[in-house]
Amino acid sequence: MLYDIRHKTTFSYEEVVSVSHHLLHLTPRRHPLQTCIEAEMTVEPVLAVESVGEDYFGNPVQHLTVQKPHRELIVDAHSRVEVRDAAQPIALDCSSGWETIRDQLADIDVLDAYEYVFGSPYVAADDDIHDYALQSFVPGRPILAAAMDLTGRIFREFQYRGGVSDVSTPVSEVFAMRQGVCQDFAHLEIACLRSLGLAARYVSGYLLTRPPEGTEKLVGSDASHAWVSVFAGELGWIDLDPTNNVIPGVEHITFAWGRDYGDVSPINGFMVGGGAHQVSVAVDVHAVAER
Repeated sequence: MLYDIRHKTTFSYEEVVSVSHHLLHLTPRRHPLQTCIEAEMTVEPVLAVESVGEDYFGNPVQHLTVQKPHRELIVDAHSRVEVRDAAQPIALDCSSGWETIRDQLADIDVLDAYEYVFGSPYVAADDDIHDYALQSFVPGRPILAAAMDLTGRIFREFQYRGGVSDVSTPVSEVFAMRQGVCQDFAHLEIACLRSLGLAARYVSGYLLTRPPEGTEKLVGSDASHAWVSVFAGELGWIDLDPTNNVIPGVEHITFAWGRDYGDVSPINGFMVGGGAHQVSVAVDVHAVAER
């Protein structure tokens, strides 16, 4: 599938900002099932400095500096992405036992995965989360069968509800109130997996959404999405979406991955001045055609 994606962010400041620096994750990441065909960005006011590169995790990033005094900053990113379906469906019960994968992670051949075993700023597990994970990860169970069972339990037992959490809400609090949004559910599942010594990473991107039958899709009504990837040994990294209880396919578009949201937030940075400010985000994900 081909997608056109637009992510427009507007910062409105109470006072004048004299200078600001920003790190952006707004360019789709390339991987074996995804190709970024085009990517461009416009910024107002005009930039003094712009550079592109990759972060520690291999995600494409842009560094921006605005030196013109301003009370509004607009970052408008456009991209065209091709997402391909996997050649074969994943046989969950044919994956290796989860204890086997756990015990292999410190081997030299999988050290790149091993760094995703440990806690991170937004993902900290406790005994309750560990016990919750063990209900799916019984001894000897294939890792992907267990991980998909955990994904389904989070989907069924936690209510999707906006406004009850933000990026600073601890995983333990999300677990206790059994509510949250996709970001919370991704952090929770990662905490469960890491509590068992498994490697799990946070994936940021977009999900194609469809309006109710008979209605048109509203411009800017889409949103960023988040899901999880678990390391499954010889099968590599396998994505799981606890918000929708699915294995992501051609309708999930990947932008970046890291330890948690803090590694991949769309726009991060700091400014001099500004005072109180408001942020408005409009996202459009449009399917162009199948290829």
